[in-house]
Amino acid sequence: MSDKSGIAWTNATWNPVTGCTKVSHGCKHCYAEREWGRLSVNPKATAYYGREFTDIRCHPDRLTEGPIRWRKPRMIFVNSMSDLFHEKVPFEFIDEVFEVINCSPMHTFQILTKRPERMLEYFQRSEIAWAVDEGPLDNVWLGVSVEDQTTADERIPLLLQTPAAVRWVSAEPLLDSVEINFALKNRLDQHGNWRSGSGLAWVVCAGESGSHSRPMHAEWARKLRDDCAAAGVPFFMKQLGAAFVGPDDGFGLFGAVAPYTSAKTYAFKRLKDRAGANMEEWPEDLRVREWPKEAGSWKTL
Repeated sequence: MSDKSGIAWTNATWNPVTGCTKVSHGCKHCYAEREWGRLSVNPKATAYYGREFTDIRCHPDRLTEGPIRWRKPRMIFVNSMSDLFHEKVPFEFIDEVFEVINCSPMHTFQILTKRPERMLEYFQRSEIAWAVDEGPLDNVWLGVSVEDQTTADERIPLLLQTPAAVRWVSAEPLLDSVEINFALKNRLDQHGNWRSGSGLAWVVCAGESGSHSRPMHAEWARKLRDDCAAAGVPFFMKQLGAAFVGPDDGFGLFGAVAPYTSAKTYAFKRLKDRAGANMEEWPEDLRVREWPKEAGSWKTL
């Protein structure tokens, strides 16, 4: 938990749950698992010390820390070190997390999951009428992570059936070209039928970071940007990653020629930022960081 964050699209992180398991190949080089290796050998990191990453734990003590005590409004990423809707997290504990959110209207809570089927199941329960009777909580943004067309096709429709003030997608790490127009210009009604109208309110895009980064091609990011622009949906380029490739403006892996392409085909330049997060190094047309209208003053982040 931290009241500050290096993640470009949030202010702070809050981890009432820690630990996770992998569900798709986007998880292969999980940043949380990389961080876990450092935390689990640090005796001062008591919540992580001596634990395996796959040891999923709920932390009731954290429900009375962080957001509930922070008086200054923040945009808060919930569970940067886990998935709130992991199958080992009891619905009763998720209820408690949402009670904190409900009691903290000054903050905006951003939730990402790779398990939208369980998220939808949670919100379909009659026991949480407080969250749905008068509409979804205004300060909750629910999103799914996708990395390719398969995960987009599986996860986004389930997200669109889930009640939320803002529904968003994080295409990170983007590992292939993704077509999401079906969700940019259309929505799903309560019966699961497609209707015309706004679906997604925000799309974040990012390449993979780390020494074993897989490539993100320039045309994949540009397609998402262009599709969002055509649909009037805000697009946020978080980072290009350590292996951004393109015919004129690609990066090699930390400045070296990457093994998956040829220096004769792609132009490489050395990265100052190991995650490709320095906007000054980006192609100008990808320096786009837009926010959903619900963000209000958060647009100045």
